[in-house]
Amino acid sequence: MLGDDDDVFDSVTWESPAAPTGYTGVGPSTLSGPGFRQSTSEEADQGPHDPRWEGFLVTSVKDPVKELAETKDAYVSYLVSAKTNLPIFSTPNPSSRRRFQDFVFLRDHLAKDFPACVVPPLPDKHRLEYVTGDRFSPEFMERRRLDLHRFLQRLSRHPTLQRSTLLRAFFESTEWHVHMHQHVAHPPGPDHSNGVIDSISDTLLNAFSRVRKPDERFLSMRERVDKFEDGITLSERVWNRVRTRTSDGNLEPGEDLTGDYHDLAVAVQGLGFLESGITDPLNHFSNTLLEFSALLRHSTQTTSDPFLIHLHSLLTYSHANRAVLKLRDQKQMDFEELSDYLSGVTSERDRLAAVVSGHAGSSGLGLGAYLKDRVDALRGADDDRSRVEKMRKLDVKIKEVRHSNMVCLAITWLTYILAKLQDAVTTAHETSDAFSDEVLREQIIFQHAKEAEMKEMLGHLADGQIEFYKAAMEEWDRIMPIIQRIRVDV
Repeated sequence: MLGDDDDVFDSVTWESPAAPTGYTGVGPSTLSGPGFRQSTSEEADQGPHDPRWEGFLVTSVKDPVKELAETKDAYVSYLVSAKTNLPIFSTPNPSSRRRFQDFVFLRDHLAKDFPACVVPPLPDKHRLEYVTGDRFSPEFMERRRLDLHRFLQRLSRHPTLQRSTLLRAFFESTEWHVHMHQHVAHPPGPDHSNGVIDSISDTLLNAFSRVRKPDERFLSMRERVDKFEDGITLSERVWNRVRTRTSDGNLEPGEDLTGDYHDLAVAVQGLGFLESGITDPLNHFSNTLLEFSALLRHSTQTTSDPFLIHLHSLLTYSHANRAVLKLRDQKQMDFEELSDYLSGVTSERDRLAAVVSGHAGSSGLGLGAYLKDRVDALRGADDDRSRVEKMRKLDVKIKEVRHSNMVCLAITWLTYILAKLQDAVTTAHETSDAFSDEVLREQIIFQHAKEAEMKEMLGHLADGQIEFYKAAMEEWDRIMPIIQRIRVDV
């Protein structure tokens, strides 16, 4: 359990920015939270890493419809609509119908086009909530609609993603499939995609790599992310336990509190048949117990289940933020590895240059060698032996010259590599710094979005609990006078 000093929600603020002026048709509660304010470029207190919103974007997903219902290619389409004053949109009220695969395309390509942005994840198709039901059932379509609605809300809160041309086309384009093909053929940025083998190799290498000079700013960010995710995981575990003990979600009574109240109601009703004098009050009490059991189940379906789904969605959103922090570390590791490689190549070039300098001074044709030959000639040394010795020295010199030429070629090649490496190191350093600046700005954006979602999530939970207890009090208040009228003869 977390202690009092480990409050994961201590950074949450409950104040919402003012709604944008000059915009009607949406209530203030809809426009609360970052991402819905007007341009902040003229604010004096803006820092270098503070995000700037150029306008508001209010999105919604509604009206799921089963298309091609009688064919094997049946699918569900959703009406996506928006209200905005962003200049990139051609109309303030764009709308279109999209299917789930269109959302997948949007999410995947936004993640490729904006690698430094925390692009929110889509709902997992393989979670238990989706596996257990028919994907064309009203319950399934409504749950997926809510998940997709939350996905677009997160995009609309982001000052960069809300202005992307792909998101604009998602809402406005009447030929979305054509736009998808064009986007794949001509992506807005350079294609950095690697093969499957390269991706696996990078993953295995990075699993054993660490940043050698970590930045304290990002260390503290990762600690906050860990603390937040631990709190969300703990909350999800506790509320799952509460939900299981309160209601299992089945219509039939089970091993839960709703089942216990149902069984108690049946027992009280049976007792009323035995006690003829108080049969009517006991029947009223039994009906109240049944109503309270149904109220518990309704509260679970309308409050606890959405809260748990939102908790898990917020956890996956935080995982996307963690992936961006990990990518920033990778950029720094690329720079550090290139710097080490450059240092190694420089050392090797210097060593080879020293070898060439050493060979140049030992050619065997200096003044000492000439005097020795003349002395041997005056002493009458054996000509054959002298000739063999000269041939041996000549072979040694030829080998040294060849070696020296090869070393010189190696030095020339290493010098060329050094020039390229220096450019690569400079580029990697600039990329790492620029990516770090973007991540710093992204963390502020994510913090704003997280605070807005937590306020909404906890507010809905509180409203649901208040509604449940009010209804419960009304049920018990109605039965109390009936119970009090029972008279027991002593």
